[in-house]
Amino acid sequence: MDTSAAALRVVVTAGGAGIGLAIATTFAAAGARVFVCDVDRDALGALRAAHPGIGSARADVAAPAEVAALFEAADAFLGGLDVLVNNAGVAGPTARVEDVSVADWDRTLAVDLSGMFYCTRLAVPRLKAAGGGSIINLSSIGGRLGYPLRAPYAAAKWGVVGFTKSLAIELGPANVRVNAIQPGVVEGDRVDRVIAARAAARGVAVEEARRQFLAPISLGRPVRAQDIANMALFLASPAGASISGQALSVCGDHGYLA
Repeated sequence: MDTSAAALRVVVTAGGAGIGLAIATTFAAAGARVFVCDVDRDALGALRAAHPGIGSARADVAAPAEVAALFEAADAFLGGLDVLVNNAGVAGPTARVEDVSVADWDRTLAVDLSGMFYCTRLAVPRLKAAGGGSIINLSSIGGRLGYPLRAPYAAAKWGVVGFTKSLAIELGPANVRVNAIQPGVVEGDRVDRVIAARAAARGVAVEEARRQFLAPISLGRPVRAQDIANMALFLASPAGASISGQALSVCGDHGYLA
């Protein structure tokens, strides 16, 4: 099975830490040239120190002008584009819908959905100029299941699936494949913060909230950021050459969200 990324030119949003960093380093190890953005300057500094071959720039994907500057910087570093990984996202508030502020709703959708559009609209002409390529959008199991107390996040991640499937049809004739990955509970600081917020919102201990969070997973454990990176590499590589328009869960068989 050919999962090489040799000669691929790849942009990964929010690539300074977590899932994005795992994706960026996995593609680089497979032979790709990689450029990332992130809003966290410290994370970008650590990335540059540890992986000097990966290009980077600070950018907030919710700001169209910053996205435009990102792609100009990526053009200078990569000389073209073959793969876009739309990874940037925020968890949004954990609250009952009547307690969600308009500002929190707007920010969650701005990063998790509109930011994906801002990046994609600039990436597509570059992918077409390259003769085709791949777009990989990070959704979530919150984009296939109901997600109480997380309505802004779930709405955005369901939107990612519709965006993905529509683009796959639109861009297929240009040899651009578009897929979504739907991670489940991914171990790390972000999920720890979500669990702590759920515990506070429900008035239970953090360990009880963690038990509830993991109970619907058949494998009984979180997935790793590396599991998500492996799927992204597969989809962009020759091994995934006939896969498009799919929303693929990497979740350990997560049956429901509570």
